[in-house]
Amino acid sequence: MINKINLRELILEILLEISKTGEYSHLVLRDTLEKYQYLEKQERAFIARVCEGTLEYRLRLDYIIDQFSTVPTEKMKPVIRELLRNSVYQLLYMDRVPDSAVCNEAVKLARKRGFYNLAGFVNGVLRKIAREYSSVQFPGKDQPEEYLSVIYSVPVWLVREFVERFGFETAEKIFEAFLEEKRTTVRIRESGVSKEEVLESLRRQKVEVEEAPYARDAYYLKNYDHLPALAAFREGKIQVQDVSSMLVADAADPKAGDYVIDLCAAPGGKALCIADKMHGTGTVDARDISEYKTELILDNASRQHLDNVKVSVMDASALDPRSLEKADILIADVPCSGWGVIGRKADIKYNTSPGAVADLAALQRKILEQAATYVKPGGTLIYSTCTLTREENTDNVRWFAEHFPYELDSLDPFLCEELRSRETREGYLQLLPGVHACDGFFIARFKRKK
Repeated sequence: MINKINLRELILEILLEISKTGEYSHLVLRDTLEKYQYLEKQERAFIARVCEGTLEYRLRLDYIIDQFSTVPTEKMKPVIRELLRNSVYQLLYMDRVPDSAVCNEAVKLARKRGFYNLAGFVNGVLRKIAREYSSVQFPGKDQPEEYLSVIYSVPVWLVREFVERFGFETAEKIFEAFLEEKRTTVRIRESGVSKEEVLESLRRQKVEVEEAPYARDAYYLKNYDHLPALAAFREGKIQVQDVSSMLVADAADPKAGDYVIDLCAAPGGKALCIADKMHGTGTVDARDISEYKTELILDNASRQHLDNVKVSVMDASALDPRSLEKADILIADVPCSGWGVIGRKADIKYNTSPGAVADLAALQRKILEQAATYVKPGGTLIYSTCTLTREENTDNVRWFAEHFPYELDSLDPFLCEELRSRETREGYLQLLPGVHACDGFFIARFKRKK
């Protein structure tokens, strides 16, 4: 018989592990939900909602708690701090959870963790917030940096970066999009698969399916329990992938028989999309830096029965002499600061720094130096990131065009009309959450001069 799991204690454990280890929150949550797959769908959804919401709203939650606590959150013991944060999230943002249940369970957990002397403190803070939350004074737009930081839970220094880059109104749209619920986006395979049969299979399993914008085979899925429970997923007919990532494969425009190198391929979405577009012909040489990462690519390629994908462990920043001028297409989807996917990985906004951006931009240039030598004359190089910084995007594009025998090539033939602009005619595209209906992403298309 399975012992009854205390969901709130499990939530506390997840948040403490993320805080203590610095591990990516989506990975910790994914691993935990897989471990407790036997829990009911509603129970797993509750765990995910509270963990994700607590992380997304951390700074706003701390601001609220500090209005009612005699001890600032930054000086609290980790267990008490995380307990208060996730409890306040439930009080304020989960209408179906009774306030009394939140307060009582938090007090029980404090005692269970040995904090008998702080149980009253926890109870007092939570009940006061439940009664008097309407009295909280949040910063107004006359204090723009504080307003954006507290309301959207973004560190002040990062607020300044976004406002400087995009202006106040667009920055607010981006921050608002980060906090919106993220829908699952999948790509339906185009080779050896009937799209209508896949859609019918999903609907038979009561999945709500809706077309996504920008990419031909992109769809949103809703109202499913667990992806591996879907026949279309198990059979390799669908792959979870954001539209922005699919656009990289569209921009690459592979032809039958091409040899494609994807330097930083894990978990394999772009490589597999390109392999699919070539209908089993040619080769996609999918590389990444560790066996763990290449195993992810292999698993996905095997599930989708894509035999034209070759996987190898390789450091993209080191020269591979065997690849010189071999590639028809090269994909350099490089490691980056990830500011465009903060909506999916909330801890990025708390862990990033200006110094990290500079270091990553330098690494990206090192990778591009090697990548430049692998493309045949007349071949295509796609540079992409899931971030929004100048240093990692347009600055690197200019630097690359100035130092290597490449020229930007228009993206317009490969994009829907809605995405075309002066920049895409020049050869690059910056996608912004809140402005575009997808993750934040950057894509540039280069041709090697003959």
